[in-house]
Amino acid sequence: MTVSRKKAIELLENEAGDITRLFEKPTGQWRLALRRFRGRRSGMTGLFIVVGLILVALFAPIIAPYEPNEILIGVEDVTRRDPPCIHLLGCPEETPQHIMGLDGNVRDVFSRIVYGSRVSLTLGFFTVTLALVVGSTIGAISGYAGGWLDNILMRIMDVILGFPSLLLAIAIVAVLGPGLRNALLAIAIVTLPGYARVMRAQVLAIKENDYVTASRALGSSTRSILLKRIIPNSLTPLVVLATLGVATAILEAAGLSFLGLGAQPPAAEWGSMLARERNQVFTSPHLVFFPGIAIMLTVLGFNLMGDGMRDALDPTLNR
Repeated sequence: MTVSRKKAIELLENEAGDITRLFEKPTGQWRLALRRFRGRRSGMTGLFIVVGLILVALFAPIIAPYEPNEILIGVEDVTRRDPPCIHLLGCPEETPQHIMGLDGNVRDVFSRIVYGSRVSLTLGFFTVTLALVVGSTIGAISGYAGGWLDNILMRIMDVILGFPSLLLAIAIVAVLGPGLRNALLAIAIVTLPGYARVMRAQVLAIKENDYVTASRALGSSTRSILLKRIIPNSLTPLVVLATLGVATAILEAAGLSFLGLGAQPPAAEWGSMLARERNQVFTSPHLVFFPGIAIMLTVLGFNLMGDGMRDALDPTLNR
């Protein structure tokens, strides 16, 4: 229904208080969400794990005793796949200390695990950022425009969703060629439909609100309405989805690297470390155990933090 200019002005004047609260409400919502998040032990546990991993990645050169690709044979009296040696736990003092042992190329596993956090976290954050930006843009345009454009964009998203995500990522990397950059692009492509659908649902609900109708009647452009009115009020579920998406991206990147399609030797990446030493699971289990634990802790941390954020931002719980 078309709203006249005079009617739109009256609507804005009569609801001046509501419009003022529109810009004040997000701050209150985020403060309330922060208080609720602090009260969830699982969410705080995930936050501590994620912050710890980020600090490890930032200070990797200080934490790691060796360079990730430094071969120690001839430098120290060591052999291939030496087990962990910690002096405080009874390892002989004359034996070089390697708290997670050495791999098949006589490299310090602990140093490679530490530097691997940089690769995995960077890939996870960049993948989710790319998928979030592209997917949200598609969802916003689709939901606001409607009609044939909505049908075309959503059918494309349906086609992507019709394939198992890891298999589609493998197919994309197989076409583009192995490597971290192509793995990042492939994972972003297979995950963007989720962001597009969530944004579209939010836009469909918000674009019928009075303040959007008033802005449209006053002659605001589509771009202005989307950027100033609709998208800022659609971010809550996307923030939760993005947090959980980082864990998924890291897991899928590790899977691609395990198959030889992601990180290439000699890069220190947890999935490729597992793949390289998978046949030593019984003879040198530390070479499989520690990279697996690193992947598990990272995924667990982001999942716990995402669950805590979802509960904190759930409007049905904000009583």
